[in-house]
Amino acid sequence: MSIYVGNLSYEVTQEDLEGVFKEYGTVNRVQMPTDRETGRPRGFAFVEMGTEAEEKTAIEALDGAQWMGRDLKVNKAKPREERGSSGSWGNNRRSNRRY
Repeated sequence: MSIYVGNLSYEVTQEDLEGVFKEYGTVNRVQMPTDRETGRPRGFAFVEMGTEAEEKTAIEALDGAQWMGRDLKVNKAKPREERGSSGSWGNNRRSNRRY
C-alpha cells in the first residue's frame, strides 16, 4: 500500500518529498504523476514506506501540516479504479430504453 499526498506545491521535487517522509521511516519509492501535455507535476504524489507502522506515523504527522505554503492532504492511497472507455452511461443499455 502507499500514501497519497495531495495539495502539493508545483515546485516540490521527489527529493523534497523523500526528505520529509524519511523523518518517519524508510522511503521505498516516491511517484509524482505529471501532466501528459505540459510535463508539469499534477500537485499530488504517492509515497511507499517500509512498513505500515511507518506509513501510519507519517500520515498522522503530516495530514493537514503546512509545507511550502500549502496545507497537505495525506492519507492511505485508494486502489486505482478501472476506467471504461464508454463512461458511466455506456455500460447500462437499459437506461437508454424508453418504455
